[in-house]
Amino acid sequence: MDRRIEIQVRADENKKRLEDVLLDRFRALSKLYLRKLVKHGKCEVNGRLENRGYRLRENDFIEIHLNPDRQNSMVPEDLHLDVVHDDPEFVIINKPVGMLVHPSHRDKSGTVLNALAFLLNQTSGAGHIRPGLVHRLDRETSGLLVISKNTRSHRRLAIQFERRLVEKKYLAMVDGSMAADAGVVDHRIGRFATEKRWDVKVDGRFAETRFRVVKRYASRTLLELEPITGRTNQLRIHCAAIGHPIIGDATRGGSAFPRLCLHAEKLFFRHPSTWEPMTFEQDVNFGFADPTPDDRN
Repeated sequence: MDRRIEIQVRADENKKRLEDVLLDRFRALSKLYLRKLVKHGKCEVNGRLENRGYRLRENDFIEIHLNPDRQNSMVPEDLHLDVVHDDPEFVIINKPVGMLVHPSHRDKSGTVLNALAFLLNQTSGAGHIRPGLVHRLDRETSGLLVISKNTRSHRRLAIQFERRLVEKKYLAMVDGSMAADAGVVDHRIGRFATEKRWDVKVDGRFAETRFRVVKRYASRTLLELEPITGRTNQLRIHCAAIGHPIIGDATRGGSAFPRLCLHAEKLFFRHPSTWEPMTFEQDVNFGFADPTPDDRN
């Protein structure tokens, strides 16, 4: 049941955004839920409707109608995660194949965020930490994923991703032996509404992927892929478009395999507080047998 709750802005909240104060005051509630309340006129500042980016001042008066008992979709679950780096501002994990990053309308549990909601809040008295997604990996893609621990870090990391200041590199095992040692794929990508799929599309959005051959085998090639843009399924689409689909990507002609052979191997960004350069690397074993004698470097 909704309740009317009154909040007076504290001195330490002066000049903070309305959304950030609400997220801090109601840590058990989802960001999406709080945003909807502001959008639909359920929150007033000094008797006026303001947007979620409104800068508050000390002693401002916030009145909000919400259900404090509403269950957050990010239910904490004690699931194993491979933590690569744990920082006061963010955490880096090595996401396994088959694990969703966040809950969906079909899958409410078993995701990275469910696991982090539990992992990050085990320490009593530390205050509730709300894991925040800065970027995503597909369910079938493994590798490095950065998740923020507070709204300030989330915003600063998100800006780096938006401005393409983050360097991301993937390893992909593709079908066939590639002729070129390196190159660029820039086919446009768009959505085909009738088929409900993303693919190369003449009137799609510009997309660019750089590739470099790491190792050649008799019938497959290990590539390092760098997505310069971030379109939906970009790496899978671009590899298929040049005749070398990623192994395990059956929908785009890839050879059958127990997993999609795509892994987020490297991640570079600057620390959201100190601006220090941060580089992380995570190797992968796709599970192929040892190279045969006729394989070529």
